[in-house]
This record gives sequence, C-alpha cells and structure tokens, in this order.
Amino acid sequence: MSESSRLDRDRAALEAVADKGPAAKAGTYLRMSGPGWLQSAITLGGGSLAGGLYLGVLSGYGMMWLQPLAMLLGVAMLSAIAYVTLSTGRRPFRLVVEEVNPVLGWAWAIATLMANVVWCLPQFSLGTAALQQNLAPGLFGGPTGKAVAVTLLGVAALLTIISYERGGGGMKVFESILKVLVGVIVLCFIGVVVKLTGVVGGIDWSEVFRGFIPNFASLGGVPTALQEAADATGDAGSFWAGLVKSERQDVMLTAVATAVGINMTFLLPNSLLDRGWDKKFRGLATFDLAIGLFVPFLIATSCVVIAAAAQFHGKYNEGVVTAEPTAAAVSAVSTGKAAGSYLGLLDRRLAWEHGAETVAEWNKSDEIVAQRAALSPSDRKMAAILVQRDADDLADALTPLTGKAVAQLVFGVGVLAMALSTIVVLMLINGYVFAEIFGAPHRGAVHFVGTLIPLAFGAVAPFVWTKAMFWLAVPTSVFGMVLLPIAYVTFLMLMNNRRVLGDATPTGGKRVAINTILGVAVTLATIGACTSIYSKTGWAGFAVAGALIALALVFRRRETPAVV
Repeated sequence: MSESSRLDRDRAALEAVADKGPAAKAGTYLRMSGPGWLQSAITLGGGSLAGGLYLGVLSGYGMMWLQPLAMLLGVAMLSAIAYVTLSTGRRPFRLVVEEVNPVLGWAWAIATLMANVVWCLPQFSLGTAALQQNLAPGLFGGPTGKAVAVTLLGVAALLTIISYERGGGGMKVFESILKVLVGVIVLCFIGVVVKLTGVVGGIDWSEVFRGFIPNFASLGGVPTALQEAADATGDAGSFWAGLVKSERQDVMLTAVATAVGINMTFLLPNSLLDRGWDKKFRGLATFDLAIGLFVPFLIATSCVVIAAAAQFHGKYNEGVVTAEPTAAAVSAVSTGKAAGSYLGLLDRRLAWEHGAETVAEWNKSDEIVAQRAALSPSDRKMAAILVQRDADDLADALTPLTGKAVAQLVFGVGVLAMALSTIVVLMLINGYVFAEIFGAPHRGAVHFVGTLIPLAFGAVAPFVWTKAMFWLAVPTSVFGMVLLPIAYVTFLMLMNNRRVLGDATPTGGKRVAINTILGVAVTLATIGACTSIYSKTGWAGFAVAGALIALALVFRRRETPAVV
C-alpha cells in the first residue's frame, strides 16, 4: 500500500469514530499510534535510567511523584506542540522565526543543537560502562579496551544513520530490536519489584504510595535516613547534610530534565509532518502521547526508583567502611569507581574540617591515609552511603530476580541498548535541526553532516570523564534543564496566536484550561532552569539569560499583534 493510500485510509478511520465514544476511539487510535512510542524510546534512555536510580538512592520512596509529574506536564506541552503543528501544517522552526520571534526561534534551534551534543556525552559513557563493567570486563578493560568500546558504539550508530539516509529498512529493524532490548530491562525491574515485595525488609508499599503524593516542601530537605546518618557524625553533620542537598538537587533536576528534553520538542513536530499527519490527526496525537509516552514512562521509572530505593537508600558496603582508606584496599572490597568516590568524599570531609571550600584548596599532607583513618566510623559510613554507584553496582538491583551473573548481563544489554538508541536518535534530531536551519530535505548531505556533530563530541566523553560514568548523566541533564523553558515559552505563545492558528485557536473555557496547564509547565520549567543556573554559574548565568530576553524584546515582530 502506498503512503498516500495509507493516509487516506487512516483519515477515513478517524472520521468514522469522530462522533463515537472513548472506547471506539481508543481501539482505532491504538492501531494508528506511532510518534508517541518514538518519544518513549528516546526518553527511556540512559538519562531517565540514571535519574531514576540515583533518585531512589538519594531520596528513597519520597520522590516517586517527581518524574510522573514532570512527564505529565511534558505531555501537555508536547500535545500543544502537536496541536500547533498539525493545525498549521508548517515546519515549526520557520513558523516560530517568521510568526513569533526570530530570537526565540534561533534560540530554540541552537539550544536543541547544544542539548543534542551535551546529552550524547553520557550516552557514550553509559554504553562504555556497560561493555567494560557488565558485559565483557576482560575484553574491554583498560584504555585500549575503552577505545575499542567507543569505536564499536560509534560505528554502530554511524551505520544506522547511513541506513536511514539511504531510506532502507535497516532503521526499522534497528528500532524493533532496541524496543525488545529496552523492554527486557524494564520487565526485569518490574520483576525485581515483584520479587522484593515478598522479601522481609524489602519494599514498604505504604511508603511507595505516599511517595506518589507531591510534597514540594521536601525538595530542599534531607530524607530521614540520610539525616540520621549525618547527625551521627556530630559537628560534621552540617557538612554531610549540605552535600546530600546539593547532590539531591542535581538528581531531581536530572529526573525532570530527562522526562521531556528540549530536543524532544524539536523531534515531535517534524516526525508528525514526516508521517503526513494533518489536523484530522490532532486527537490521535494527544492520545498517542498519553499511551505511548506517559504510561510506559510511568511504569518503567517508578519500578527503577522503587528497586533502587529498596536496595541502596541509606545502605552501604560494610567492607568499604572497615577497609584501610587507600585506593588499593577499598578497590579490593568494592566495584567500579567506588574507591575513588569514597576516598574523594573523605577528602572533602577533611577539607571542610580545615576550612577549605574544595579539596584543591586544602594542602593535603603526606599523612592523608592516617587522617582519613582517624575520621569517625560515622563519617566513613556516611561517605560509603553517598558513594556514586556505577554500572556494575546498579546492576546488582536486578540480583534478587536473576542472580548476579545474569543481572550483569541483562543490565549491561539493556543499558547498551538504551545508550545506543539514544545516540542514534540524538544524531537524527541534530540532522533535523541542520536541515531546518538551512532549508534542506530531511535526508541528504546537510542532514548527514548535522548527525555527525553529537557523534564526534560524544566519543570523547569516556576519555575525559573520570568519575562514575553513570553519574555523567546528572550534570549534563542539569544543563539540559536550563534550555527547556525556551521551547515551553515559545509554544505557549503559539497556542494563543490567532494569526498563526486562525479558527483553530482555543477559546472560552478550553483556552483557560490549556493556558493554566501550560502555564504551570512553563513556571516549573523556569524554576528548574533558574535553580540550575544559580547553582552552577551564579549571577553570570542570569546575565546571559537576561541578554537573551532583551534580544527577544528588541527583535520581536513589529506588526500589530494578532494574539487574542
């Protein structure tokens, strides 16, 4: 069946159920769904996995509500983007530049380019960690093994992109395989949750259900288990509590930023138009996002948080605490890069004691091992609790279900699939941006050049990032959070622009409801962005943001506004 015939058939099916009830529509919508599942494949990547795991490690069950709320608001914004795109039939970048504000349009495109590059960094680190720590430590160990692992990831991604450019069926086969592999790890985490439910001291379901109730007052606090451990250290309690707050803030921003990233806002409208959808598909697009994106995300991330909280929150490796505080001794009783993280935390504790803000400012003596050993058992316990878990540590979350050897294999395959799929999609989105900027087709030389940029930068990450490779997803997602309000504000303006939408502009109570929901999404995204800016750059970051706003005001459209 030709593409035009398929679209005609789908339009006829949508018209046939237009006046029918939700059940009849749901059956038809499920058959024709697609873009929502593509968005789900992107967001259920290494960033969401790392965000959920570290959220469970540092917050327990108390933040079960955070990722679903972020995704719910993200789905609302993506639905608005789909509504605008399908109502106008125009490519969104040119639409924003020509009809809303050129500064916002270019800021959206450039921010998406930056996000693609930045988010590609942890994907290579995650994929390399899976190969080195979970799947084949002997084969990919050491610098040479790391180089081979990175090369394999890069070649696999590049071959997939070449297949896409040629218009062959390789991309569909690749996507199908990845869906199966990602599905395996999601099902495994569901299995872990089921398994832990029947274990004494396993999952406290009353706490889990309470964790789904939003509690904004807890955002700046310290969970009870970690606060008690910090208080046990005496005078150093303020240091440890402050460290927990800082790391929790970054992890919470990661969880929010990886739910719906700014690059997803660029992918969705272009993928809808590439499928040939128009205004008759608007209801389907919203349903597709709810079923294909929100539901899988809710199930997967919730199970990841529950599994991590049950096994890691407030817990530590006793062998690390009792070992001599040297790299060799701690490495002998731990995995991954736990030794460096643990000793680094002890050194930060000592630096604080000496009045230095950073370890670099503290003039460490030759007696560093003795000074570490002289710290109280409570200090060493707190450091062991806060160790940044890496791929091999986090794979142990599957151990209750599969056993250690199978857990490493399943977790490694799943993470490798997530990382590789995200690398490919980020490359494709970057190609979209290049094509839109230069007015080129979505296949061809311009698109292909655009896809290579994230690949080139991402391949460097495993060689320059020295901490736990899973943790790289946290700082990069914090950066991504800064960019998100650009897209959110842009499409909030478009939803109210009668010059663009014409008769499709929402009116009355519908308009009030839409603006209220989108306004909440914009507000929370802006708060998250401001938090990220202030914590990482201080007032200098706000100066840059202020300059962008000033430019947008100077170069706004001069015509009589048609916003009503």
